[in-house]
Amino acid sequence: MSDNEHIKSYDGPAAGWGALKSVTKSWLESDNAVRNIRAMLKTNQDTGFDCPGCAWGESPEDGLVKFCENGAKAVNWEASGRSVDPAFFARHSVSDLARQTDYWLEYQGRLTHPMRYDASTDHYVETTWDEAFSLIARHLQSLDSPNQAEFYTSGRASNEAAFLYQLFVRAFGTNNFPDCSNMCHEASGIGMTDSIGTGKGTVVFEDFEKADAIFVIGQNPGTNHPRMLEPLREAVQRGAQVVCLNPLKERGLERFQHPQHPLEMLSSGSEPTSTAYFRPALGGDMAVMRGIAKFLLTWEREAKEQGQPPVFDHDFINEHTSGLGDYLSVVDATSWEHIVEQSGLSIDDLELAAQMYRRAERVIMCWAMGITQHRHSVPTVQEIINLQLLRGNIGKPGAGLSPVRGHSNVQGDRTMGIDEQPPEWLLDSLEQRFRFKVPRLHGHNTVLAIKAMEEKRSKVFIALGGNFAQATPDSPRTHEALRNCDLTVNISTKLNRSHLVTGRDSLILPCLGRTEIDMQKEGAQGVTVEDTFSMVHISYGQLKPRSPHLRSEPAIIAGMASATLGNHPIDWEHTVADYSRIRDLIADTIPGFEHFNEKLKHPGGFHLANPAAQRLWQTDIGTARFTPSVLPGALVNEGVLKRGDKPDLILQTMRSHDQYNTTLYGLDDRYRGVFGLRDVIFVNEEDIRRLGFEPGDKVDLVSLWDDGRKRRVSNFLLVAYDTPVGQAAAYYPETNPLVPLDSYGDRTFTPTSKFIAIRLERAAPDNLIPTSAVD
Repeated sequence: MSDNEHIKSYDGPAAGWGALKSVTKSWLESDNAVRNIRAMLKTNQDTGFDCPGCAWGESPEDGLVKFCENGAKAVNWEASGRSVDPAFFARHSVSDLARQTDYWLEYQGRLTHPMRYDASTDHYVETTWDEAFSLIARHLQSLDSPNQAEFYTSGRASNEAAFLYQLFVRAFGTNNFPDCSNMCHEASGIGMTDSIGTGKGTVVFEDFEKADAIFVIGQNPGTNHPRMLEPLREAVQRGAQVVCLNPLKERGLERFQHPQHPLEMLSSGSEPTSTAYFRPALGGDMAVMRGIAKFLLTWEREAKEQGQPPVFDHDFINEHTSGLGDYLSVVDATSWEHIVEQSGLSIDDLELAAQMYRRAERVIMCWAMGITQHRHSVPTVQEIINLQLLRGNIGKPGAGLSPVRGHSNVQGDRTMGIDEQPPEWLLDSLEQRFRFKVPRLHGHNTVLAIKAMEEKRSKVFIALGGNFAQATPDSPRTHEALRNCDLTVNISTKLNRSHLVTGRDSLILPCLGRTEIDMQKEGAQGVTVEDTFSMVHISYGQLKPRSPHLRSEPAIIAGMASATLGNHPIDWEHTVADYSRIRDLIADTIPGFEHFNEKLKHPGGFHLANPAAQRLWQTDIGTARFTPSVLPGALVNEGVLKRGDKPDLILQTMRSHDQYNTTLYGLDDRYRGVFGLRDVIFVNEEDIRRLGFEPGDKVDLVSLWDDGRKRRVSNFLLVAYDTPVGQAAAYYPETNPLVPLDSYGDRTFTPTSKFIAIRLERAAPDNLIPTSAVD
């Protein structure tokens, strides 16, 4: 296929026939089509399993079909009929596998046996579970300090697995919990906790049905959580404003064809999912929020002068907030010139957005990675909160804050204690319940863990799910750090690149997926997850496990813990025989989970109370807080680029539509018109010609960061696309090598993957293989 054949315009709406065709293809390619269709009908049902994809919550209404296109792909991908067994590893050396693409690796199917890396032959060889657990115990017990081990967690781990994992690790003696949340919503948790006393969203599903306006900021629900499109469409239909702020025009935020509406499908109809679409500069969202606030302040003063009703909710402000005066002083001091320049929007656009906000009595603010993966992400989150506080839009029906989480239990993992900076109440609770001295020293997040392994201060790396080698920034540097370890362990369902970036010893431990029946000594077990609305659900696998050698994540954790610690601080084997015992331990230690097992008997699960949603502010001052942050002086960080260096473009990394996190379901990005290819960069045609190129040229992307390291990915196809001038977009993990390890958010350590200064260079004629395909 020629390069031009990879790029085709797509005029269809989000979902609809395109989604059905894509799902059908994934079913047929799963090698388990009939069985998987039956399984899909149990997705997100009370007696079925929770979707292994995103964390979007469920509608309280009953329905036969409760999954989206990407949820179907997640199930088909996990429930593949293909196997990666000992014979597969006998055929393929690790060096040979490392030359394959990420898509090829996962496409090979499900891992079936525990495997140990044999460095002398460069092959993985079959091992037993007991041998694997003994090897882990020997390495952990030989460390000079528990702080020389890193324990990573993926957001797909269940509450039961996460709780056991943190208990094992803290009983071992460390708080080293690098976690996938370090790379996504860390800024949301920090900013919200400082401002309103809780780091979770304050809305539930029903609030979307009552909102007068919904602001969707820096997120692409059509790909990342497609079930969100339905409430957005319904909001538009009932007359609410859906205001989108995103540099790229995303199809899911334009129009949606409902696959469960026969007339709409037959007529090829669709409905809009937004009423206004603004395209700020990358990193300019804080300036947009400041501009809206500045207009509100102007109108508030005019209303007072004219004896009109106030724009601000003074009753709410007086009763529930502190710091308004200092905040308004900062708003006054921020010039319109600075706001317009940094936001990337005109003064007319800012005024229109402010009018839409002002006219709504109940406003929900939603955001995702487009907000949180910048250096100034915490102030940006807090500026969103400031805006909501001005009009009392927290703690009332149809209004609030909604950081839309990614993977299906990333929020629950943090609730369960996967936290490198654990709150004192959690440590006190664990110490009281389990009678051991818990570690109090803050541990390593993802960035600090990579640096510790790079400097050989950490020697063991254990991953509960995920694909750490590819999900993290500065990929070659991260890979080298992992290779410095004495032992790397990956608990996984499918083969990925992390298995090929080995320590001196390395293990692959195959686990059950969310779709599979989890049979323990005392019967079939269910696991629980927490969605983005803080609803806790129970999930029961429906399919026969792909291999009799698979173990559940809780069972694997118990096996490691028992081999390392014996029956301290619990009898691990007895506990995992019946997961209700794990839930009893959670009930004893985590607030909101009292009578956990009883609460799960309620259809649909139960809601974890959110103090801020009840206007109870658990901040250090006892009220919600206005935060008077100053806009960044410049978005291109001073001191980062070499003197005289000027970037050609600012790059954001993003997912394709055939992707979830680092999992690639296929090589198409239907909504953006890319088919069978991932090494592309989307650039405004004006920029392409300004830089001396033509659409369809091949280029290398060079990251600009003043630390003496070279960061480059090669042979990317230039695609003319409707991006704002000066901005570009490309897929991760292919472009993660461009993200400097030291470029992270203030206070968050979250990589700045949405703001990378790059230069384009013409690809060398003999450069035939993209660097993204090799290590």
